[in-house]
Formats: sequence, structure tokens, C-alpha cells
Amino acid sequence: MKTLDYIALILVVIGALNWGLIGFFSFDLVRAIFGDMTVISRIVYALVGVSGLYALSFFGRLRNE
Repeated sequence: MKTLDYIALILVVIGALNWGLIGFFSFDLVRAIFGDMTVISRIVYALVGVSGLYALSFFGRLRNE
């Protein structure tokens, strides 16, 4: 389970960095690397979104510790 937590956290950080680049510089790193809404870029966006939802469970686990 700890490996999944690290993968999710890495993807959430990648998503946060991408949104920061979009907000500050109007530069979408995922689009620059994988193209404008290609299958691969959509998979990256979906994985980041699912990781963000999974990361919400971190709050419950922190409260229990």
C-alpha cells in the first residue's frame, strides 16, 4: 500500500506543477510533451485526477495515526 501512496503522491505533485505552470506562464507541460488531448495526454490527466481523489484518503489516515 505504501508504494501506491508514493505513486499517487508523485502524480499529484506532477499535476500541481502542471497547474502552476498553466496559472503563472500559460504553459501546459503535459500538452507540450504528449500533444493536445492525445490518448496519452488524456491518460496522464486521468491518472493525475484519480491520484488526487486517492490522496484524499491520506487525511483520514493522518487523523487515525
